[in-house]
Amino acid sequence: MKLLHHELARHIQDAIAAAQAAGDLTRFDIPDLEIRASKRAEQGDYNVAVMPLAKPAKMNPFEIAKQITLHFIKPDFLAVVEVAPPGYINFRLDEAWLRQQVETIIAEGDDLFALELGKGKRAQVEFVSANPTAPLHIGRSRGAVVGDTMARLLQAAGFDVEREYYFNNAGAQMRNLGNSLRLRYLEVLGQPLRLSDDEKKTFYQGEYLITFAEQLVEDVGEAWREHDWQPFKKYAEVKMFEMIRQTLARIDIHHDVFFNENSLYDSGAIWETLDALDKRGYVYKAALPENAEPEDMDDANAGKGEAVWFRSTQFGDAKDRVLVKSSGEPTYTLPDIAYHQNKLARGFDLCVNVLGADHYVQHQVVRFGVQSLGLDASKVHVILVQLVALMRGGEIIRMSSRAGNFETLDDLIDQTSPDAVRYLLLNRSTDTNMVFDLDLAVSQTNENPVYYIQYAHVRCAGIFREAAARGVTDDGADLSHLGEAEMRFLRRVFELGEVIELSVHHMEPHRIAFYALELANLFHPVFDSVRVLHSEVPPETAKARLRFFRAAQVVLKRALHLMGMSAPEVM
Repeated sequence: MKLLHHELARHIQDAIAAAQAAGDLTRFDIPDLEIRASKRAEQGDYNVAVMPLAKPAKMNPFEIAKQITLHFIKPDFLAVVEVAPPGYINFRLDEAWLRQQVETIIAEGDDLFALELGKGKRAQVEFVSANPTAPLHIGRSRGAVVGDTMARLLQAAGFDVEREYYFNNAGAQMRNLGNSLRLRYLEVLGQPLRLSDDEKKTFYQGEYLITFAEQLVEDVGEAWREHDWQPFKKYAEVKMFEMIRQTLARIDIHHDVFFNENSLYDSGAIWETLDALDKRGYVYKAALPENAEPEDMDDANAGKGEAVWFRSTQFGDAKDRVLVKSSGEPTYTLPDIAYHQNKLARGFDLCVNVLGADHYVQHQVVRFGVQSLGLDASKVHVILVQLVALMRGGEIIRMSSRAGNFETLDDLIDQTSPDAVRYLLLNRSTDTNMVFDLDLAVSQTNENPVYYIQYAHVRCAGIFREAAARGVTDDGADLSHLGEAEMRFLRRVFELGEVIELSVHHMEPHRIAFYALELANLFHPVFDSVRVLHSEVPPETAKARLRFFRAAQVVLKRALHLMGMSAPEVM
């Protein structure tokens, strides 16, 4: 289907150029003007403000608007083009054309508003990427839903999309996980659990490790009694990661690629990256950064030794960053830069990273690293996801992975549904904290937006079951019998393409959740007032209305699937 705001923008550009050629407007570079769907009926269906043209045109905005309309060639989808003070042009859709779009909607089906913004381009969305140290909890799950929905929207926009999980299986957290399993294993063998003060700080207490330990005893018996943490880490890693994959599958999230962080070490990629940075003059070795403040000098004899630093301040960073500690161990920054170098080398036109808000500084430093390597950092886009809290009975539940005190995503799905989890984690902007209301998620009332949106689709499916039972079809429907209520809904349908486009342009997947709820809010009153299978409804009108509801069902299903939700036919 057409993106009407693009079609209108093109016609306005042509009208301005024609007015300039005729001498009715002065010559100036024609800027992009924002075409908006109108919120009030008196403003038509779409409108544009021409006030930004007043300065270059040296003319009153109202007069500019009049000159544009005089040279505007009206397309078939418009009925009225009118000028409004102080400098607006309002556009009203042709209702006969709008009615005929019912057939276009039905014909496009699951590909409704499939755009070509990303045609011929490859996009990668990297999301979740949680260390496999614990089952996924509600906090980590928000990024999972955001990332998968972003991937769906990019696909709808025409991109060839690859979903990736950065499998972070190196570092201290994984070492702590291995040691925690080792201690649980010994406990299952009868050795009392005694933790040193250091182990108390790093011990993972979740019951899942007890289950793993019991399974490990069944597998190897007492053969690992004298082993250190390393084989336990590998065993826990495999078990935990399989658990994470199964959990994600429950909410219809499937990754195409699982990138192993260790591969950057095994291949020597991180040291090659360090060497490349050094050759470009962005690396130095010192005990303190080159731009150290006077108060930092007190740490000069702290015994830390020389580290390898990245001159990130040359790109606007607040301070230079350590790439390799004095111990010779890389910080998170170096493998992250190497990982992004690897991403871009794979030929992606767009790389989207979905990260927790606590990664703000880190992602900026990595971007500086990409720039310093001479790579195109503009291809990397980051969606930062703020914290999510879980509420039950009006009270916030405290969660901690290491303490084993958390609501797992599996538990949440069991208590609610995959659809409720997906929608309620999506329907807030990622730059705001959110509270997941468990009581709301399980309610079967119109207060629950998940229920309310899906119920709209259910009502469509229900009317077709009833129509089939009565032998009523919508074949050959005369759509001129559709009324104003149906027209209002169809006008809103045309905003779906714009929502997909803006979601991709601004990397804001929550827009589709907002749109779906607005669509449901508009649909239910129409369904209640526009009768189909009623004795007083003429057969031709009933047939046209049934055809309309078939189109409405297509739109609702498309919106639900873009959010990764099911489109149920019964509830």
